[in-house]
Amino acid sequence: MGLRVGVVGTRGIGQRHAECHAANELADLVAVCDVIKARVEPVAKKHGVPAYASLKEMLANEDLDIVDVCTGGPENGGWHYEPVMEAIDAGKHVLVEKPISNDIEEAREMVAYAQEKDVYLGCNLNHYFTEPARLARQYMEEGKVGEILYCLHRMGFVGGAATYSPGGGPNAKGFPYFHVKAFLAHPFSIMRYFCGDITHVQAFMNRPSYRVAAGDPMVSINSIHVRFESGAVGYLFSQRGDATMGLGGWWSVEVGGTRGSFCVENCVEKCTFFPAPGTEGAADPGKLGLGQAPPPVVHSTGVTDFGTTFPNRIHAYLEDVTNKVPRHRIRSSGRDALATLEYTFAAIESYESGGELVRPAALPTLRHDPRLQ
Repeated sequence: MGLRVGVVGTRGIGQRHAECHAANELADLVAVCDVIKARVEPVAKKHGVPAYASLKEMLANEDLDIVDVCTGGPENGGWHYEPVMEAIDAGKHVLVEKPISNDIEEAREMVAYAQEKDVYLGCNLNHYFTEPARLARQYMEEGKVGEILYCLHRMGFVGGAATYSPGGGPNAKGFPYFHVKAFLAHPFSIMRYFCGDITHVQAFMNRPSYRVAAGDPMVSINSIHVRFESGAVGYLFSQRGDATMGLGGWWSVEVGGTRGSFCVENCVEKCTFFPAPGTEGAADPGKLGLGQAPPPVVHSTGVTDFGTTFPNRIHAYLEDVTNKVPRHRIRSSGRDALATLEYTFAAIESYESGGELVRPAALPTLRHDPRLQ
């Protein structure tokens, strides 16, 4: 028997999480929960499990190991705090959708309480649970990238003026920072995954004229410059269907170092490595003309379905809990998710101050048993 899992929130994301748990040999989906009866009952029927109208009721009737929180709310994270804290208080391990919260103080409390109660708190930062990301990290670990110098990340839905329509639903409407809070967790998590903690943030944000004309307050264009703790620099461009980008279409990250660079496109699709001239397997620098570069090494996975990231990431969480890894070694942890929110709020502060440089708040110190590696 696998870990006993209850899913809270059964909209689209919650349904996907339930399917992942139901199909995973490490999990036993035993219950689903939602305050909307008409929403939860079809999901419960599909998986042959009880439906509950509250987490309190589910905890009282089910012996759970994990509570998977897939609620939404304002800015897509506004309803995460209460169920996460309730589950932690009951001593359950928790996986929560991103962003960990739309409120920085709530996020800090969630991470601190999970550490106090000694439970696993993970977040669905799923964009680096992919084959291209694995290959990219392998290049780094083998020393083929060298000292990291820069990181460039672009992310945004394909679109433009012709595809824009006002609205966005109740979680987005009227919230100027909806895109910033709901979206930046993923690109910041990728940048940090490859390049480490961010120590300085400078942001400029805007919205296209058609959003202004429609009375849409969402600051959907985000231009963010960062400095990493290592001394490397980075740039993040994020937009919400306001432009059509090249290279990868909707998602690309390039990391460059003293021995080579790599670029991952569309999260799951491709990893390309560019060796620096003179390194092993690369061209002789003396034989390269002005502006020429060594031929790249291209690895295309043949995968185009972004949805594959969900079972990959959820399996990693189940694997970590099953194997009882030290709390500080859990992949895509609550602390990792808090880091992305600290950077997000630093970007908002920078934007509101006219582009001033902001230092994100320090992350909580990792505490762990010294007897464990």
